[in-house]
Amino acid sequence: MAETRKIMVVVLLLAALGLGGCFSSHPRDIKAFLKPYEVKVTMDDYVLRPPDEIEVHCSKVPEIHMQRQRIRPDGKVSFEALGEIEAVGKTPAQLAEVLESKAAKLYTLAGDEPVDVRVVAFMSKYYYVLGEVSYAGPQPCTGRDTLVTTLARAQPTVLAWKKRIQVIRPSSDKAVPPKIFEVNYDRMVAHGDTSKDVLLEEGDIVFVPPTILAAIAMKIEEFVRPIGRVFSTAYYVQRADTGSAR
Repeated sequence: MAETRKIMVVVLLLAALGLGGCFSSHPRDIKAFLKPYEVKVTMDDYVLRPPDEIEVHCSKVPEIHMQRQRIRPDGKVSFEALGEIEAVGKTPAQLAEVLESKAAKLYTLAGDEPVDVRVVAFMSKYYYVLGEVSYAGPQPCTGRDTLVTTLARAQPTVLAWKKRIQVIRPSSDKAVPPKIFEVNYDRMVAHGDTSKDVLLEEGDIVFVPPTILAAIAMKIEEFVRPIGRVFSTAYYVQRADTGSAR
């Protein structure tokens, strides 16, 4: 029993130390993130990439009107009579201009903007929600995704440490550290404190850590489960041998 207690104490200490190492946030890092009201994002700012899906509106050109196209891996879309068109790297407005110039060779187009291209499925850009949430994983980035709406959608579980949620902006430059700050989601919800409700960008990570007790329980389960499997296997082997002896 004494040895078991020692092992359990070690497990609890490792759990506490491991959880402590999960946090490396700096309050000033929030300056790297924009607030929703600080930037005006429109569909014309969105750059198309595979496999985004678009829908074209142009009542004068039946070949493209209400046609939906998913941008192919080669970055192109194709329409009857207009052929293949490079879509990757263009905004919806820029793609509409290309379609208009091609359609103008076949039809007379009236109006200032006879062709309208709309993004109907954002599928090329993602941010990530990880940890103790009901709906974890990559989330489509629309350019208007705030931290509050993201957490409300992901739904932190009862195991979540809502007072120490980490918002991370990774860095691909080894010389530049990632930007990380903490959020008290309970305070956000209970007091309407939106001072840290930032606008998420492509590649951002929202990590919802477990509470200290939840982390300890996970460590204990991680330690106990293999032992339980060993005893369970030994029990069934013993029963099988006993049955054979009879």
